Amino acid sequence: MSASPTSFRQAKRQHQSILAGVEKKALVWMAERLPAVIHSDHLTLLGFAAMLGAGLAYWLSAHYPWALFMVSAMLVINWLGDSLDGTLARVRNKTRPRYGFYVDHVVDAFSTFFLLGGMALSGYMTPLIALGALIAYLMINIEVYLATYTIGIFHLSFFKFGPTELRLLLIIGNTVIFFKPYVRVFGPPLLLFDIAGAIGIIGMGLILIITAIRHTRQLYREETRP
Repeated sequence: MSASPTSFRQAKRQHQSILAGVEKKALVWMAERLPAVIHSDHLTLLGFAAMLGAGLAYWLSAHYPWALFMVSAMLVINWLGDSLDGTLARVRNKTRPRYGFYVDHVVDAFSTFFLLGGMALSGYMTPLIALGALIAYLMINIEVYLATYTIGIFHLSFFKFGPTELRLLLIIGNTVIFFKPYVRVFGPPLLLFDIAGAIGIIGMGLILIITAIRHTRQLYREETRP
């Protein structure tokens, strides 16, 4: 038996990233000025298409390095669609909590798959590192969704970093590797994206462990054993 809209408990959004305040003001400003013919689904599709384009551009960059700048452009368009769709619905008071939450995060999962798949085919990141980053990302999202359901708080950022900050780092990384894809830390040169990917995997792993322990303790305290 499916849940009725009235029985659905909408989780509290927690977004405390570095750019959250500025980003929110910019998104509301744009949402208030969008033509009425454009609605949230259009923006969701735009964001998804842009991330698919980013993955294809990474793949293309294996033969044409200038395609890295196409990736960066696609990431900006993805930010516009992915961040503005929910804001537009809230500004117009036309939110669909269950539909929006489900579609947004299914799209995010496929988008990340395409992006990291493109990076794995680009030659700028080892496929194993890309796979590890994808697994770590999906594991963190599983924890976020479980916490959203059981605790009622939807975390959009961790330790002041959210999707927007990660897009900016990726855009900066694209510019750097266009000129210098390898760096020397200790020993032989290594791909810059391999180093960044490994750091990202470790960081996401630590975040996963910390949040899992924190939320387990919280639920244990709130639900004592019978």
